[in-house]
Amino acid sequence: MDKQEAKERIEKLKESIRHYRYLYHVLDRQEISDAALDSLKKELFDLEQGYPEFVTSDSPTQRVGGKPIDKFVKVRHKEQMLSFNDTFSEQDMTDWQERISKLLSEKDQKLIDFYCELKIDGLAIELVYRENVLQIGSTRGDGMIGEDVTMNLKTIDAIPLKIRTLDDFSETEKSAVDWVRFQDKELIVRGEVFVPKKEFLRLNKEQEKKSLPLFANPRNMAAGSIRQLDPKITVQRGLDFTAYDLVGEYGQEGHDQEHNLLKLFGFKTSPHTKHCKNLKEVFEFYNYWRENREKLPYEIDGIVVVVNQNRIYEELGVVGKAPRGAVAFKFPLKQATTIVEKIVIQVGRTGALTPVAILKPVEIGGVKISRATLHNEDEIKKLGVKIGDTVIVGRAGDVIPDIVKVLPELRTGKEKGFHFPEFCPACNKKIFKKKDEAVWRCSNRQCFNRQRKNLYHFTSRGAFNIVGLGPRILDKLLDAGLVADAADLFKLEVGDIIHLKNLPSGKTRVDAKIQGFAEKSANNLIRSVASKKRIGLARFIYSLGIRNVGEETARDLALYLGSLNKLKVASFEDLQKILDIGPIAADSIYQYFKDPKNREFLDRLNRLGVEIVSEKGIRNTFLEGKNFALTGILDSITRNAAKERIRFLGGKVSESVSRNTSYVVAGTHPGSKLDAAKRLNIQVLNETEFIKMLDIKDKNKQGL
Repeated sequence: MDKQEAKERIEKLKESIRHYRYLYHVLDRQEISDAALDSLKKELFDLEQGYPEFVTSDSPTQRVGGKPIDKFVKVRHKEQMLSFNDTFSEQDMTDWQERISKLLSEKDQKLIDFYCELKIDGLAIELVYRENVLQIGSTRGDGMIGEDVTMNLKTIDAIPLKIRTLDDFSETEKSAVDWVRFQDKELIVRGEVFVPKKEFLRLNKEQEKKSLPLFANPRNMAAGSIRQLDPKITVQRGLDFTAYDLVGEYGQEGHDQEHNLLKLFGFKTSPHTKHCKNLKEVFEFYNYWRENREKLPYEIDGIVVVVNQNRIYEELGVVGKAPRGAVAFKFPLKQATTIVEKIVIQVGRTGALTPVAILKPVEIGGVKISRATLHNEDEIKKLGVKIGDTVIVGRAGDVIPDIVKVLPELRTGKEKGFHFPEFCPACNKKIFKKKDEAVWRCSNRQCFNRQRKNLYHFTSRGAFNIVGLGPRILDKLLDAGLVADAADLFKLEVGDIIHLKNLPSGKTRVDAKIQGFAEKSANNLIRSVASKKRIGLARFIYSLGIRNVGEETARDLALYLGSLNKLKVASFEDLQKILDIGPIAADSIYQYFKDPKNREFLDRLNRLGVEIVSEKGIRNTFLEGKNFALTGILDSITRNAAKERIRFLGGKVSESVSRNTSYVVAGTHPGSKLDAAKRLNIQVLNETEFIKMLDIKDKNKQGL
């Protein structure tokens, strides 16, 4: 292939990939498999590597790239980005219509109709296209000036890097929009970046595993993801986008026409909209989605109601930072009021100190709530919460108990302020906070609570999976002084455990009914520990509890580096070369293995006979490049065992279903993943087919 042929092939590949992106995200249609699309992307990438002079910013290969930035640059919006005033009842809506009607002529009052959209709980952004290519993506900011987050927004596949033009339209599309006046130089689109429910749950599980504060709600997660200085972190967050506004005159007369035009330009828009003739139809739309919002794959907190005719909308004008011609009609929140009885500090395995409000029990949405996270010291100050306060508690995303607001008018004067301790409540050692973090941490590696949580993690299913060594027994061993860290587990003898029942009363804090072991139980426990001395590298890395390293990251490290020795000497730069590992995770890993105390701990495990088996070179690769999602109950194999087997065979496991999913394995009582698979035309395997696939793929029965 000569240079000219390469250039032509690159252009054809880019156009083809854009076409399939449009079909998937805009028309909800998939004409080729994910594997075929990935193959096109790979060919494009390889060609661009060979002919870098033909790489352009709108190429699908340029969605993630560039070095992390130091700070965000300010961007001035061409037109102010407005926010909506809220309404909460049908009466509020009726009052709103009466107010705006008074500003209009009698003729226009009769012409008022409405366009309704779902109000997605996300982050408003603006996209600027020049000569059809995305140039600037920015946040709302104060409405006039936002921040340039273009590199992060380019990681979202639902956002086109290059828009469709008249040449891309079919004849049917052209005839449907014969009213359009095209402007070639600049196109400005506004929309919402959001986190799907499944991604929100998945990412919070990762936060929990790392003993990091949980995201309060999807909007906070979306905002935090977009404001990452490194796009490699943003791309891991599973963000999505929907467009809802077109800035500029293209001949459109109504908001409904703007949605049609956005779709033709290649933007994903909500399929759940309605053109309503009057408020009665608006209320019907509102009531339907209030009852059915759980069926959506993302969170909504109401609907947006817009005066549909643009001429009337513009005539109504703006008051403050909100348009008069549109409002947010909010759903009632799942909230209740209760009393903060006390605030306690929990110490996680990474030393993170998390304040937790202990509440007078209250029922919200059929679930009794007695605790709510306060996240960190900054959140306590922001809320102004005191012990004894009456507070409004909500279930953010209907999942995580959260204090929404303090009601200071109900104070009696007996409330007490809460101050973060200077010392760790578990070990009384000094706490510290890094400049770029909001979290206080215990400085003591030997902190009793940290050690306890570390041991729980070390012996958990995803790590050493030591059967019979649960939290209660680990507590007993710690309280008795038999173990100080995980390495001590491999030094235990039967006599040590049996001896526990002879401890004088009061020497241990564990419940008397679990004191002591029968000789058979003690032998079983020691054998269980000894049987786990041989462990795969990925499990071992995960067991160490390194900050920002979950099971998938541990597996990536194991497969890329192949041995613990290589991991020990890997530089920060080496770690960043590994796919899906950004600078924050790379720094955590590098700092862990640089620490002399951690290296000494690893040496002790080695001396005690712990054998770490490399997975590089011995692993089966029949499922290489295949992504699985599991839903429902499997009878012949546990879900954890199934996941482990998939990973051993070279596949990956995801907690959500996307177009990158190869198979969805459906057991009995499947959940929403099955619906997503059908919608995206992803192959579904029943349990029999799945087990047969594992047997076929695993002919050589290699591995652990």
